[in-house]
Amino acid sequence: MQQNVVALVGRVLLSIIFIVAGYGKLTALGGTAGYFGSIGLPVPMITAVLVTAVELLGGIAILVGFFTRPAAYVLALFCVASAFIGHGDFSVAGNDIHFMKNLAMAGGFLFVATFGPGSLSVDARRGVAAAA
Repeated sequence: MQQNVVALVGRVLLSIIFIVAGYGKLTALGGTAGYFGSIGLPVPMITAVLVTAVELLGGIAILVGFFTRPAAYVLALFCVASAFIGHGDFSVAGNDIHFMKNLAMAGGFLFVATFGPGSLSVDARRGVAAAA
């Protein structure tokens, strides 16, 4: 039981940043698209919508443990991509730390994807939470 409680706490801690960031983007989609355009991302509004969906829906999926493994793989890939796209310029103060933070979160998501969400999850109720 202790292992499953720790898995739940880990999922909560990993998900918070994505739920908060996704919600923030959702409530300021125009500003998010403007920022994405300013850093050269293609079709900024579509990119903003996709990023918002990945962060918000992926964060919620990890939080409740629903389709946990696919969500964890998507968020791991997202973290690596955003490390390079958003924090790859180490001449900007703090980007080195943000880059490493994103890689560390990707590692956490790979652990979740590998070992599953634990028994305190929607996936466990669905019978798909066993470790691979």
